[in-house]
Amino acid sequence: MDGRVEIDEDSDNKGSMWVLDQKLDQPMDEEAGRLRNMYREKKFSALLLLRLAFQSLGVVFGDLGTSPLYVFYNTFPREINEPEDVIGALSLIIYSLTLVPLLKYVFVVCKANDNGQGGTFALYSLLCRHANVKIIPNQHRTDEELTTYSRSTFHEQSYAAKTKRWLERHASRKTALLLLVLVGTCMVIGDGILTPAISVLSAVGGIKVNSPNMNSDIVILVAVVILVGLFSMQHYGTDRVGWLFAPIVLLWFLMIGGIGVFNIWKYDSSVLKAFSPLYIYRYFKRNGKEGWTSLGGIMLSITGTEALFADLSHFPVSAVQIAFTLVVFPCLLSAYSGQAAYLMNNRGHVSDAFYRSIPEGIYWPMFIVATAAAVVASQATISATFSIIKQALSHGCFPRVKVVHTSKKFLGQIYVPDINWILMVLCIAVTAGFKKQSQIGNAYGTAVVIVMLVTTLLMTLIMILVWRCHWILVLIFTCLSLLVECTYFSAVLFKVDQGGWVPLVIAAAFLIIMYVWHYGTVKRYEFEMHSKVSMAWILGLGPSLGLVRVPGIGLVYTELARGVPHIFSHFITNLPAIHSVVVFVCVKYLPVYTVPEEERFLVKRIGPKSFHMFRCVARYGYRDLHKKDDDFEKKLFESLFMFVRLESMMEGCSDSEEYSLYGQQTEQSRDGFLNNNGNTNSSNVDTISSVDSIVPVKSPIHVNNTVGSSSQLSSHTETDELEFLKNCRDAGVVHILGNTVIRASRDSRFYKKIAVDYVYAFLRKICRENSVIFNIPHESLLNVGQIFYV
Repeated sequence: MDGRVEIDEDSDNKGSMWVLDQKLDQPMDEEAGRLRNMYREKKFSALLLLRLAFQSLGVVFGDLGTSPLYVFYNTFPREINEPEDVIGALSLIIYSLTLVPLLKYVFVVCKANDNGQGGTFALYSLLCRHANVKIIPNQHRTDEELTTYSRSTFHEQSYAAKTKRWLERHASRKTALLLLVLVGTCMVIGDGILTPAISVLSAVGGIKVNSPNMNSDIVILVAVVILVGLFSMQHYGTDRVGWLFAPIVLLWFLMIGGIGVFNIWKYDSSVLKAFSPLYIYRYFKRNGKEGWTSLGGIMLSITGTEALFADLSHFPVSAVQIAFTLVVFPCLLSAYSGQAAYLMNNRGHVSDAFYRSIPEGIYWPMFIVATAAAVVASQATISATFSIIKQALSHGCFPRVKVVHTSKKFLGQIYVPDINWILMVLCIAVTAGFKKQSQIGNAYGTAVVIVMLVTTLLMTLIMILVWRCHWILVLIFTCLSLLVECTYFSAVLFKVDQGGWVPLVIAAAFLIIMYVWHYGTVKRYEFEMHSKVSMAWILGLGPSLGLVRVPGIGLVYTELARGVPHIFSHFITNLPAIHSVVVFVCVKYLPVYTVPEEERFLVKRIGPKSFHMFRCVARYGYRDLHKKDDDFEKKLFESLFMFVRLESMMEGCSDSEEYSLYGQQTEQSRDGFLNNNGNTNSSNVDTISSVDSIVPVKSPIHVNNTVGSSSQLSSHTETDELEFLKNCRDAGVVHILGNTVIRASRDSRFYKKIAVDYVYAFLRKICRENSVIFNIPHESLLNVGQIFYV
């Protein structure tokens, strides 16, 4: 049946008409998503694209651009044995920049963004939409009908369908995929700690070039002061100071590129031979194991590539590609070649090659620009860390922390106070503890290469399930990426004891926190699912639920998107009264970047009308910020009132129990939802009485007059119930929250008892309460406690 509905010209729903024009049983497919993305790309004019490319320099490429500050020193921490070693190292840098940032990330991985969102959790969200790999089983068919829920359909015998079935067959594979994503996320957090440390320390270290007798502790003190200032300004957001970033980074790239050309002309133009890969072979043959371990320093030339992908949200991919190919890539090649030319004649200056290669006349201006660029680079990784923490929070993989949106224009610009101060303390500890760039560089390289390996494995699944590439293309991409990255990984393993252990320890700590929190979240949801109240029990209580119904509306918060939660039976068992209207509110995060406001709420009725019980599911994407405020409550009640009006209109269409807008009988449904732009969706998920059904029909707020005469039959009932609901709302709204405590059972293993009784309990104690997250006033809050054992 076609879901097309006529809408008045003055309707407020013009923006969502195309949603209403979809087939009732057909979710938006990949073709619609691709057309929308094509439209989004086409609306950028050439001039606007260039402007966006310019702005992307300050947000996306800061970390990658400051690598020339420390690459050669970390490659040759002792000394340079042969001049040709410099050419071999330069050749490795050139081909690393070409293969990883240019070919892999800018032209392949960036295209795997989730509607502009990048990072490991964005890739995971794409996979969750195309395969049933999400561990928390709160999916519903109505979620797939969101305009932002684009997904592919597979042929049963296709390679993609076989891979999908292989992933879904065992829970252990889903868990392994989640652990892979968490490892990548933890390493990105490690980047957020190490990038500011090495960038700022390397930039400030330029002071000692003109003042060799200066104590190294002064350099560290200056770096720490800059870091404290950087983290203390995070609450202002990048939007207020971001207008400075792009000019600073552009000036940085032009200066290092120009100095590089000057040094090639002045010192030794023979370094251009490094564009021949033959010198890579000679380098390894001559240096053996020492040359192999020096790859840990070479790979610092591609650090910041993951931040490039994670900070993608504000710019179209084409703008990032233009900025990288026209500015970033050529300037970096020129900068590294210029330093190599200088080192060919000054091999003893490798420890501070960047600053010593600067012409004396522009040394101090370059020092100021380098320090500013290091701050911008640090900001990029800190912002990426905040974004990925928010995504992990939305997937139930991180303890509840405060998330603040710092910009009204850009939803992606957020600030997480708790994480900010943790990053600052750890960053200062790394800077003051190591004191040497080489040890921080070893740690940095370990974190970066592990993130890249995780991205490669996730991209393999994306190419199969989302892009449906031919298996030969998937094999070529995976093998080439793993060949390069495993080579680097084998090199950084030699430096684990020289600082490389730091990101492993940091990542292990965050991984334990994230996995234990996710485990507790899943167990709590499973308890809610298994102990939910049967509809037969509710119906047996009668219209008054066997209690005194007092005036007002009770909002019962639950994690269940279907069924009556156990907290409700626990509540009415211990208290003799319940409110005249009960609404079960479920705030659910979906594997999409955002849920449009007009599609946010789903409403259904539970039981007969005399019960006055409803369910409202509020859906959010991982980029959305949910805050329980007056606006949220207002929209919830608007959706509830609209549901009552439309339900009454549908009942007036015919004497039959379930009819569509056009009088055609629909399939019997056990679970009906209505969203707040007037669309109803049905799915046979709950096994409940037929009185728990509503009319599954798609209809806007303003429908054609053809239903006007039918709806008048039930207008009196509708008016009575609407008036009753409004009176109850005016009488007062009470928020009922469940305070569920998880304990390990007595026969559990010792590590499970430690994880549940100590680690998870400690995290629950220090993280934010639900009442704080929902901003519920204390005078209208009721907490219902319960304990269950796992």
